[in-house]
Amino acid sequence: MRRWLFPLLLGLALAFVGYQVALVQFPRVLMGLATHRIAKGTGYNAMFAAPLSTDKARAIVRPSPDLAYSSCPFDLSNGPVLVDVAPVPAPYWSLSIFNSRTDVAYVRNNIDAGNQPIRIAIARPGQPVPDGMTAVRVDGTTGIALIRILVPDRAQFAAIDAARKASNCKALS
Repeated sequence: MRRWLFPLLLGLALAFVGYQVALVQFPRVLMGLATHRIAKGTGYNAMFAAPLSTDKARAIVRPSPDLAYSSCPFDLSNGPVLVDVAPVPAPYWSLSIFNSRTDVAYVRNNIDAGNQPIRIAIARPGQPVPDGMTAVRVDGTTGIALIRILVPDRAQFAAIDAARKASNCKALS
């Protein structure tokens, strides 16, 4: 029995380390890299309206060619971040908030919003947000707010692009 004790304990220790790396740390590291990569363009707490995807687009994942993407890498270190999404002339658009572990903290689409603007404050637990504002509470200090807009016909992109640029993201403090 003693002869198996050390290998058994070593196996359990390696299994625990593997679990920590694969399921706990890996999502956080990947999201940190993605957030940092997106923030290179406009910085944190600013909306970036990406051009329509082509077969060469591979910034983070393979994007859908029929969706226009706008993203806001956010940093809550100095307080909450306000996200305003303007309605666009498209059959479908949505706002998703991802926390620092890639978990979805909030999703709202044009149907849910009644084709009205969406206005939220992303905040950590305990951070105050203005009265009457929808608070989206996230764990961690960074993440990504992602707007996806269906572009059914590339000829309509100019109107959709002009409307989506009215959406913004900024620190409240």
